[in-house]
Amino acid sequence: MAKSCSWAGRRALAAATGCLALLLCGCSAMGSAGSREAPLALLPSAKPGIGSAADGRDHPNAASPGPAASAGPKTSPVTAYFVMVDDGGRHGIRFGCNDSLVGFAQPGDGGNVPLKAAIGALLDGGQPANAYNALGASRLTFLSGSFDGTTVTVYLSGTLNHGGSCDLPRVEAQLTQTALEATGAVKAEIYINGETLSDYLARMSRSR
Repeated sequence: MAKSCSWAGRRALAAATGCLALLLCGCSAMGSAGSREAPLALLPSAKPGIGSAADGRDHPNAASPGPAASAGPKTSPVTAYFVMVDDGGRHGIRFGCNDSLVGFAQPGDGGNVPLKAAIGALLDGGQPANAYNALGASRLTFLSGSFDGTTVTVYLSGTLNHGGSCDLPRVEAQLTQTALEATGAVKAEIYINGETLSDYLARMSRSR
């Protein structure tokens, strides 16, 4: 009877030892599996420079955005003077036949100095919708211009066509004020075919 009890006790002890071993192996396996998946907070962040497409997947070859293409050089506008006929000075400087001389911003000319661009706006024959250009019918070309710090000098060539006696002071006022504004000069000397503007206009006035 004592042997039977002893044998039964050894079997129970062996079974308990086996269960304990299985339990320890299971815990070890779980620990190993858990170590393969780190919490999200511990995962390394994405490498800088890797683009991410709309589908949410990383694309290592995606080009990172570069600096925006630099725009071409901007050209500042210039001011050219036109006439508001019979305006009586309500919108500008009153002169001539009860007209107003008014400055209008015009597009600058990329590679040219403001003087040439401003005078060119008059010689091109264009005019604002609510103003008149007394030089619109002329065939004049800008030859050269200079500024000595006080006086601006402009040389033109070609033919001046006008619409009557009131156009003569308009031509003079438009060219003179536009040249002064473009350079900041206090005096303007303008020549057409080598003749001073005042002499040229006086001769045209006598010829009509």
